[in-house]
Amino acid sequence: MLKTAHSKTDIVSILSQLEKMEIIDATQAKEALTKLRASKPVGHPLNQIGSLKIRSKMRRNQILTGEVLSEWFAELHQLPYVRIDPLKINVDQVTSVMSKAFAIRHDILACDVNKNEVAIAVIDPDEQGWEAGLTHILRRPIKRVFANPETVRRLQHELYNLSHSIKGASGESLQNLKVSNLEQLLEVGKAGDIDANDQHVVQIVDWLLQYAFAERASDIHVEPRREMANIRLRIDGVLHQVYEMPANIAAAVTARFKILGRMDVAERRKPLDGRIKTKTPNGLEIELRLSTLPTAFGEKLVARIFDPTVLLRDFKALGLDRQTEKSWLQMAKQSTGIVLLTGPTGSGKTTTLYTTLKLIATSEVNVCTIEDPIEMVEPSFNQMQVHHDIQLDFASGIRALLRQDPDIIMIGEIRDRETAEMAIQASLTGHLVISTLHTNDASSAITRLQDIGVPPYLINATLLGVMAQRLVRTLCPHCKVAIQPDEAGWRELTVGFKVPLPKLMFEPGGCDECRHSGYSGRVGIYELLEVDSDIKALVSEQCEVAPIKRQALKNGMKLLRISGAKKVMEGQTTIAEVMRVASPAMEEL
Repeated sequence: MLKTAHSKTDIVSILSQLEKMEIIDATQAKEALTKLRASKPVGHPLNQIGSLKIRSKMRRNQILTGEVLSEWFAELHQLPYVRIDPLKINVDQVTSVMSKAFAIRHDILACDVNKNEVAIAVIDPDEQGWEAGLTHILRRPIKRVFANPETVRRLQHELYNLSHSIKGASGESLQNLKVSNLEQLLEVGKAGDIDANDQHVVQIVDWLLQYAFAERASDIHVEPRREMANIRLRIDGVLHQVYEMPANIAAAVTARFKILGRMDVAERRKPLDGRIKTKTPNGLEIELRLSTLPTAFGEKLVARIFDPTVLLRDFKALGLDRQTEKSWLQMAKQSTGIVLLTGPTGSGKTTTLYTTLKLIATSEVNVCTIEDPIEMVEPSFNQMQVHHDIQLDFASGIRALLRQDPDIIMIGEIRDRETAEMAIQASLTGHLVISTLHTNDASSAITRLQDIGVPPYLINATLLGVMAQRLVRTLCPHCKVAIQPDEAGWRELTVGFKVPLPKLMFEPGGCDECRHSGYSGRVGIYELLEVDSDIKALVSEQCEVAPIKRQALKNGMKLLRISGAKKVMEGQTTIAEVMRVASPAMEEL
């Protein structure tokens, strides 16, 4: 009979109970038992059954995952159910409640500790032999709760291993790396690198990377303070506090990242850049771009995580509607001219840029890029890195690329007049140039080019179009709440446009799936300006943004907030979220 090592709960009894409660029928129970006996899976029976993804005929076709079955099992045994969120666990407190050996022996884990009680997640609801002794030691009441057994067993190892590594790394070998101010930071530049290779530090970095990948983080922040250092993850555009560790250990963690990124570990006085290519536990290759910055209390590290699967997404997944996608690709497939993407840092320009290039980079064309730094390595492009220390900037890089027989040139960013002039020269000599520019909206790109120093006649001769974009958080599909339409908010969002009020709107709820934020993932909103003859007629030495925008709207351009309003109508996001990134005040005519 299939059962766990410590629990009397077995596959047969769980399936029998599910059938008895009419959650599955007899045929489903029999098929599940046959499959499990044939495949001989490992783990807790709930998770074994959950791996089959049975669709309940009695619960509106709900898929019986391990998490769903765990919640049902908790209710069956009259125990509170908790979904343990590692982001909210105080590792030091949790691991101090009991030893790792004790936790594993009794299949339990402390998941919340406060002065009034200690919440203990159990895997076997019937075992109580550990409770009296632990209550006596803790001198506090114990609250028994039930959690997904797979999560409990995974965190038993992860949390205790992290705690062990932090304590091990706190030994004498790292005392010299303690940094309390900028002056001491300059002194430790002479120290050796051996501490960064300490096995405990290696394990901390490994845990941090795996944790960031599992939580879909886009950035890892290691931020030193006077005594302690903060570890934070950016998830869906919002930073979350993950851990707090001694400043000397954080310095060793930063040094370990620098070693992996082939950076100068001894140089702590100036900002450095590097990159790491690593694999997730499931074999997916992921690139990290590293950046360090000397601060008052030591080196601050930010590791930006680039998921290569974004290159496999289509424009619909990125948020472009069909008409915008069609117009954008028509521009991007021209043989000559300049196409621009605009938006602030973190607005998704890189993802849109690489997705576009991936589509047009066929075997028949030569795609060359010059970037600072190279965001993601893509085999179908010829990518060049800017190196200011050897006078290889964007302008000189474009000159070199023009001798490489390119069809399409991607410039990471147009920042100055020289780069703009070289981009225009490249487009005038028969190449398609795709680049980015920092402006608030699409129409402002034309005046921004003029501010840089590009003459109006060259803008008219080369510019094909501009697309501005932002990222808005999408509502969690598991907990979003339907509400009556907010007429006042809708009028404010769509002021100046006749957009019908939706029959239904949604607001964030909050559940375990989205860490009670109400949002899960992000999607783009876009504003596409096509530079046609009407727009070109307005481009002059003294031209302003407002007339260009008014003409573009007459020609059919949709503003960022109107693109966002469509996402609200589709139930993907909220008015407040769109207003946060594309407020009407920013786009007044």
